[in-house]
Amino acid sequence: MEQLDLQSLLETSDEVCRDIAHSNVKGLSTSGKTPKERFYEDLEQFGAYLADADGKIGDDEATLILQGLGKPANELNKRQIIARPKPTAAFAETVPLSLKYAVLADAGCKVKPDPHKGQRAMVFFDTFKLFGQTILATRTRDVSDTAVRRFTSYIDMLEKFVKEYAVWHSGPQKFYRVAEAVVEDPESAEEKQEKLEEFLANLDSLVGLDAVKRQVHDLVNLIQVQKMRQELGMKTDGVSKHMVFSGNPGTGKTTVARMLAEIYHYLGVLRKGQLVEVDRSGLVRGYVGQTATRVQEVVEEALGGVLFVDEAYALTVKKGDNDFGQEAVDTLLKAMEDNRDDLVVIVAGYTDLMEQFLDSNPGLRSRFSNFIFFPDYTANELIAILHQNLEKREYKLSPEADKKARRQIRYRVNHKPDNFANARDIRNYMEHAISNHATRVVGLEEARGNKEILSTIEPEDLGGWN
Repeated sequence: MEQLDLQSLLETSDEVCRDIAHSNVKGLSTSGKTPKERFYEDLEQFGAYLADADGKIGDDEATLILQGLGKPANELNKRQIIARPKPTAAFAETVPLSLKYAVLADAGCKVKPDPHKGQRAMVFFDTFKLFGQTILATRTRDVSDTAVRRFTSYIDMLEKFVKEYAVWHSGPQKFYRVAEAVVEDPESAEEKQEKLEEFLANLDSLVGLDAVKRQVHDLVNLIQVQKMRQELGMKTDGVSKHMVFSGNPGTGKTTVARMLAEIYHYLGVLRKGQLVEVDRSGLVRGYVGQTATRVQEVVEEALGGVLFVDEAYALTVKKGDNDFGQEAVDTLLKAMEDNRDDLVVIVAGYTDLMEQFLDSNPGLRSRFSNFIFFPDYTANELIAILHQNLEKREYKLSPEADKKARRQIRYRVNHKPDNFANARDIRNYMEHAISNHATRVVGLEEARGNKEILSTIEPEDLGGWN
């Protein structure tokens, strides 16, 4: 993405201030300042609020604030910032007046003609955000946790206010492209490589899923080689990172998706590496337009990470004349295109139904080039998962309980009922065993202080499945 410096963004904000000055926003004429004066005053207060996180504003910080605002960093201006009254607790909870003006102008369509397409509030919001990031990124002293918390909570407050008035627009605005300030990465290249190797080792430690692991490693290798070619100025092919996970419930799809988010982050593919998990109920709403808005909100939350859509096929199964599942798919496709460098989408579900889902829209299958099948676990793999999960909880099976568990699990795998759920079955089986164990030993006098009794699952604790 082409980067835009703070000064260019401030120039766009100046244009917005002129728009607002010629509007009839209520209360504007009684504020005592022009929209531009008010806007720059609000930015200066925000900068001072961040700089004062350690209890004082230094000369260098005052200089940063003035330079960020394009003002002369002379002694008089610096003294005025340093001598400002300490920000009160109310400041952190009060929306700046300049942003209120912009929101009211957008919500009331107060500016005509409208060169900024009802997105003046977004220009101001982005300016506050980039200005704050610039202050944090260029401080000569270490950025404190308090300063970061102040920045995050203040920006979250502004975002909530803009969204409440339904004038929020996600993504870069049409009349400018905003880039976040470049903050020094706290992790070195060596540390990132260590983290990457750690997450790949965690992936490899999962029971079973050998074919899945191979595909993930192949994809990681491809991305790494493309990055090396890019560093040498060689031609590179775009690597599609969107995926289709198919398989029955409980086969590790969500677990692998979460690991992939972290792996992509430490590969440098994703900024954040978070996983946002949704299903149909988290995307589809009951009225026209609501579904698109909801999908955009979810996408925005997932930017910089992975959006995991479980049981995605449910979006394209018609549930009546007023079903908006297809609207969710169409909106998601557009978001994938608009954010192709900052979002990975993984859709998951039963194998046959996922094929129907991909055939429901001509553009769907072309967006996903990585298909990973998650097979059912074997009985031995499920037994290994049981032992692994019990060990994490500091429990174990007695020899007799182990024999019974193996017999029960093998029978269930060989006679799979309709509700068979692989590792989920094992988790429920384990939880019932731990609960039964607690009921059995709670009244035993000899259990007090006895780790062996308190950690050992016996045959009578294993209840099987209903």
